Amino acid sequence: MKKIILMFYSVAFCLFLSCCGNGQSNSSVLRNDKIYFFYQTNCIHCHHAAEYIEQKYPKLDIIKINIANKNGMEMLMKCAKKFKLGDRLGTPLFCMGNKHLMGWGDEYQRRFDFYVQSFIK
Repeated sequence: MKKIILMFYSVAFCLFLSCCGNGQSNSSVLRNDKIYFFYQTNCIHCHHAAEYIEQKYPKLDIIKINIANKNGMEMLMKCAKKFKLGDRLGTPLFCMGNKHLMGWGDEYQRRFDFYVQSFIK
């Protein structure tokens, strides 16, 4: 249910931005050598994920993207398209090269730890 509500607001927000935007487009692309962390400020799971990453990987180069911002939503849609997520969108969402991770909890932490290994210098 939470994901359906998020999807509804995401679509509504995108429609609002496309109608009211200034015509500029974000030409950013999702690079395979970067980690993208899509979050919402009111998402408790996003806060838990951020705390975990800051404690365990304090020097990790990660791009945090607030989906409440126009460019953030555009980047989220690029991630959704890249991984063919369709309407199954939620936060936190991580795009990590050719892998993605949506959600947070113990199993997600283990998967994040595994996926992040190729990004640690």
